[in-house]
Amino acid sequence: MGAAVFFGCAGIAFGPALALVLLTVAAEPLRVIVLVAGAFFWLVSLLLASLIWFVSVHLSDREDAKLQYGLLVFGAAVSVLLQEAFRFAYFKLLKKADEGLATISEDGRSPISLRQMAYVSGLSFGIISGVFSVINILADSIGPGIVGIHGDSPYYFITSAFLTMALVLLHTFWGVIFFDACEKRRYWCLGLVVASHLLTSGLTFLNPRYEASLVPIFIITLCTGLWAFVTAGGSFHNVLKCLSCKQEDDSRVMMYSALQVPFED
Repeated sequence: MGAAVFFGCAGIAFGPALALVLLTVAAEPLRVIVLVAGAFFWLVSLLLASLIWFVSVHLSDREDAKLQYGLLVFGAAVSVLLQEAFRFAYFKLLKKADEGLATISEDGRSPISLRQMAYVSGLSFGIISGVFSVINILADSIGPGIVGIHGDSPYYFITSAFLTMALVLLHTFWGVIFFDACEKRRYWCLGLVVASHLLTSGLTFLNPRYEASLVPIFIITLCTGLWAFVTAGGSFHNVLKCLSCKQEDDSRVMMYSALQVPFED
């Protein structure tokens, strides 16, 4: 039973992310590099947030439960702000890399667009964030023991898996929106990304009342996904064309030069 719960929850949490990596990232070396580098940036932000929380806890009264809970909320907010700060730093780095790749390329264009890098970097942030949020839970799901035997919620593992899946997708969507907002200097979009990230993190403190946290988080995920879809240039017409699997006829006429290459003697 423990193995079934482990593989089932792992599939829910990381199944969509694994599919995205295999279908859109794994075949392109540059995208793989962007994916790994993005995970490194997120890890650095986590390290700094952990140090701030660790120092604040040791400098406070550990016997004060309310104070410790407040420090936990403070640590979560600091972690979110640092993640977004490092997302901005990663945008700056990728922007410089994009200009460098365009300079050394033969046709003057970068082999990977900034929009593609935004998607891959957001996916990397989501995957590494999901791994750190659920890895201990998955380890405990193997056993021994049964969740809920002492009156706790028996849906702890399954809801944690769905929350992780939403978090991975949200980071992917936030990456697309964030990079586009930085490129076009839409500061209100940046503010909404940070605010939605803070709101999502704050909703997790409502657990174990999962209906109060899981439902709003998935609503935020759906709305953010639609926003990222439109930001990336998607439209309803494109969706219908994709579902129909039909290719449009190319009505352009190719013009050939009348000049002939002279025959060699």
